[in-house]
Amino acid sequence: MSFQHALSAFHALSPPTRLEIFRLRVSREPEGAAAGTIAELVGGPHNTVSQLARGPSLGGRQGPSIIYQADVALMGALMSFMLTDQAARCSDFTGFMCAGGLIEMSAIGDIFTNSKQQQTSD
Repeated sequence: MSFQHALSAFHALSPPTRLEIFRLRVSREPEGAAAGTIAELVGGPHNTVSQLARGPSLGGRQGPSIIYQADVALMGALMSFMLTDQAARCSDFTGFMCAGGLIEMSAIGDIFTNSKQQQTSD
């Protein structure tokens, strides 16, 4: 993840209501939450909440409802971006995990600059 991508992700979550909505969607994974349910839980108008629920998220229709899910992969990449320097200072050997599974384990100098798995460098 580039610095600009990380900055965009943080910017997308900067409004307090948007961050609250994202945390709610994360707690409802993997099913997600309907826009109307989100509006009721955060106490906001449906049209405003629906607009705020868009980023960073995945969404789709289920009958008449729009279901919003958290973009967990994006948040994992953002956390990895934030912790890269910290991991480099704490250990000479580290692993990259995604969705609860170990993707790659290697020396820090290799995993962050010359990864063997495409998923690690994404």
